[in-house]
Amino acid sequence: MVSISVSASEYLLSSYAYDLPLERIAQHPAPRGSSRLLVVDRQSGERVHTQFAELAKYLPAGALLVANNSRVIPARLLGQRPTGGKMEFLLLTPMPLLEGAQEGTSVWRSVEAEGLLKPAKQARVGDVLEFGDDFRVEVLEKGDFGRHKVRLHWTGCLQTLFETRGHLPLPPYIHREDTKEDVGAYQTVYAREDKAGSVAAPTAGLHFTPAMQEQLAQAGFGWAEVTLHVGYGTFSPVRCADIRDHVMHAEFVELSPDTARAIQKAKAEGRPVLAVGTTSARTLEGIAQCYQPAAIPTAGHTGWINCFICPGYHFNVIDGLITNFHLPESTLLMLVSALTGRERMLETYAEAVQRKYRFFSYGDAMLIK
Repeated sequence: MVSISVSASEYLLSSYAYDLPLERIAQHPAPRGSSRLLVVDRQSGERVHTQFAELAKYLPAGALLVANNSRVIPARLLGQRPTGGKMEFLLLTPMPLLEGAQEGTSVWRSVEAEGLLKPAKQARVGDVLEFGDDFRVEVLEKGDFGRHKVRLHWTGCLQTLFETRGHLPLPPYIHREDTKEDVGAYQTVYAREDKAGSVAAPTAGLHFTPAMQEQLAQAGFGWAEVTLHVGYGTFSPVRCADIRDHVMHAEFVELSPDTARAIQKAKAEGRPVLAVGTTSARTLEGIAQCYQPAAIPTAGHTGWINCFICPGYHFNVIDGLITNFHLPESTLLMLVSALTGRERMLETYAEAVQRKYRFFSYGDAMLIK
């Protein structure tokens, strides 16, 4: 359990800015397992530069790794407005949550959902947007920053429509369209077919290979999984000068009883729990916040969380983190800063820039221990 004392300046959005040359933003994936790894000691600030394949050498003895097994779906569809103009739709509601809420006949089905429409100014309440003869999006209510409440109408299988027709919604800092290369690369090797629902990859997990998972198991490290369907909250920018005014969007999570017991056993035995990625960190910490005292429940947990972590946060579950390098002024940079302290983390980022690490989703990795 770790918390870092902070001053008022730590809550200024501008305190999380840093200089990043554009050429440091990875535009394409490296071969899986070949990335670099920057190891940071939370207490001493000591940094080690190595390769991700050497991860086992730097993990605390007996550590339990907890990863997010959600699967990315190609959630971005290209269609047109009633007037014929182009329109993009990005589904935000996790696919598993739509399955039990569907209405309609045996031919046409419908369900309410949330999504991003682009260009948002051209989407009007009442519009029915066409994405082929068998899929339509009816605009019900306009929200902020492109978010809309919609009703989906389709024939056949909804998930199959997205899988066969959709595009992977690569982050906006990747300046290209998605390709066949991304279909495999923008997915963890342990993503489960029955956990399809994310609109962005839990990118810290992209570095793992099946061989590496086996190596970690043989070396005595534990592995457990949770589910957080990555949505808008992960990439939504902070728009307030005082970050304490920022409100994270709710995220749907699942923690199985098996994973809950694995975490409790590790804690009882004094073994550290390391989250694989910020989504796993938010899952564990967000679930713990639902209980008094804050802890992981033996029975597991399924539901919505709203977990914003920044310096000053008291960690109840995780002792460390495997993660990528994050955008300036992002909630993810604030989360990792909560583990080490903001100044130490920004010093680490400056060193990573100087040593030409690759940044963001397809970039290199960091171990905070």
